[in-house]
Amino acid sequence: MTRRILLIDDHTLFREGLEGLLQRRGIDIVGAVGDGEAGIRMAQELAPDIVLLDMRMPTMDGLEVLRRLRQNHLRMPVVMLTTSTEERDLVESLRNGAQGYLLKDMEPNELVDALDDIVQGKTVVAPDLAPVLARVVQGQTVALDEPGPFDSLTPRETEILQLLAEGQSNKVIARNLGISDGTVKLHVKAILRKLGVHSRVEAAVLAVQQGVRTIPAGIVSQDEEPQEVE
Repeated sequence: MTRRILLIDDHTLFREGLEGLLQRRGIDIVGAVGDGEAGIRMAQELAPDIVLLDMRMPTMDGLEVLRRLRQNHLRMPVVMLTTSTEERDLVESLRNGAQGYLLKDMEPNELVDALDDIVQGKTVVAPDLAPVLARVVQGQTVALDEPGPFDSLTPRETEILQLLAEGQSNKVIARNLGISDGTVKLHVKAILRKLGVHSRVEAAVLAVQQGVRTIPAGIVSQDEEPQEVE
């Protein structure tokens, strides 16, 4: 599989080491830069398959780079590759359109496998962060009479969103609701569009933040199918 990667990381030693590691595994590094502004320009010019983005950088941090990429209508997958296990960083990354949140201490082969999954449209979050995401959603509720992002969902879409937040695949949802896989996919696509998110994981995170459903650890592994908004 062709993988053209842009690296944005202000730590020169790590950036150059990662560049060499990925190149030895047949991955094309189209650019490697140490600041956000340069990274945004290169993403626009080179249109890489994936942007690997550090979270902690001077002048412009990774979250701001992510927001700017999305504001500029760049839809390629952006993956946060970081040492941060902070709850806010994880949730804000997913909410702002990251397709991955990976930790820098992961094994090289695990990183390559994650990149393969992401290039196919899946969303991947480091399994070690399952307890972090679980803590985020504990005890969060929303008043029924307050307007929220789910008001535009139909009852069926709300039902499917709840099942997504439980970590159920399309096939399991279809079986449980007595409908076809294709119908589930259409509903999921509509849910993502209405909520303004780009993946099932983002929709699930948003749902649990609003008290729709408690999210189990399994949802933070990887997305079963590509579900990006077109």
